[in-house]
Amino acid sequence: MTRERPAYYELGYGEDFGLTALTTALAERLSRPGHATGPAAAFALAEELADRSEGEEAVELGEDARRLLASGLPERVLHTVWLASTGNAFDPARHGMTTRAWLERISEVSTARLRQNKASYTPPPVRPVRDARLCRAVVAELRVTAPALVAASLPPHLVDCLEHVVNGADADLGMRLLLRALKAHSVPVPYGQYRRMVALGWQFGLPPGAVHDGLAITWPPVSTASREGLHDDFGLSRLARQFTAGWHHRTPRAAVAAAVKADGYERPPGSEAAVLLEDTRRVLGSGLSDDTITVLWLAATDRGHNIDRFGISGREWLEQVSDVCQEHLSEVAPAYVPAARPPATGAGEVLREIRDVSPLAATTTVSPDFHPLEGTKVVEALEQIATQVDPDLGFRLLLRLVEVLRLPLTEEQYTRYEALAGSLHYGEDHLLFSVDHLVQRT
Repeated sequence: MTRERPAYYELGYGEDFGLTALTTALAERLSRPGHATGPAAAFALAEELADRSEGEEAVELGEDARRLLASGLPERVLHTVWLASTGNAFDPARHGMTTRAWLERISEVSTARLRQNKASYTPPPVRPVRDARLCRAVVAELRVTAPALVAASLPPHLVDCLEHVVNGADADLGMRLLLRALKAHSVPVPYGQYRRMVALGWQFGLPPGAVHDGLAITWPPVSTASREGLHDDFGLSRLARQFTAGWHHRTPRAAVAAAVKADGYERPPGSEAAVLLEDTRRVLGSGLSDDTITVLWLAATDRGHNIDRFGISGREWLEQVSDVCQEHLSEVAPAYVPAARPPATGAGEVLREIRDVSPLAATTTVSPDFHPLEGTKVVEALEQIATQVDPDLGFRLLLRLVEVLRLPLTEEQYTRYEALAGSLHYGEDHLLFSVDHLVQRT
């Protein structure tokens, strides 16, 4: 984001806003059967948008309109990008208005709503983004997208018109209008381009939802991309973290169902369910005893979900988790087939780190005030995971144990953890949000 304006996500936006939010509302509502499609209906939607957040959203709505008005772009350009972004849901020309006149009405709606909060409000001068680097980046995406836009029966000159908006009005708004054209006409967007757009959106200060929501992304198969885009914990260790004291779901199954939907914006739908399912299947397919699995779960959750107090064994609980994962995958990724994993490596290194914390863990207890678990017993279970199931999962559960027991780490230990995390392809924030605060730095 430019220094002149704060990032939109810092202003509290989690999805689209301003003029492009209005085009979304017009495309969705005016296309409904039996819904009025004239200027009065369109104007009412503009008033509704301006009234959101006690009138605060009128700021971006008015500024967007004024940036186009101040640009001096010809009617042909304004009309073309307006129709493309609304999916032809509302055409001012059909009602005797130019697009410029319609944008002036939107600006007036915004100003009127802001004057309800402050009678002396006067719209400030527009603050267009004209950064040459950002303009070039948006234009590059425009040109990459051109064939797909034409294939979707959009006007061949739309790309040129959007380029005029980017270079002649505002790169930020040009980016959002491109996204709206793609969404309104369900134009397929390859995964690689989508990731570039998310990264470019961050530079404009856009929340990821402004890019992602409604976009027809061509996702790669879940089996090959389930770990792409991960920044912190995942799989069984992440699920355990979400079951620490204070989790808020009516049932444990509902908590798992919510967890498997946490794919974020950078991963194909079903990614978290796939990673969690792979973890649970590896544990269930091993020779670990029910008692060992139960101990690991209770320790990793810091007894946040006491399956043993409800007569549920560790194996039974993981079977329930597996069922939830498979149900979700059947809905969002029915073609999912687990990817063949390379042979597990690093068991010796993980076992070394487990044994390195073992003496200190032996003096501590998980949940000392409620059905305590001795640290020694947990370490023994961790060793079995690392050697009999999967060193990757063993290391993630070790990190959970260190976090739960608040074991102090030396800088040397942490350096080794960083090397292990790198070799296992963990995200950059995995250690930061788990054990970084426990390092005894000099």
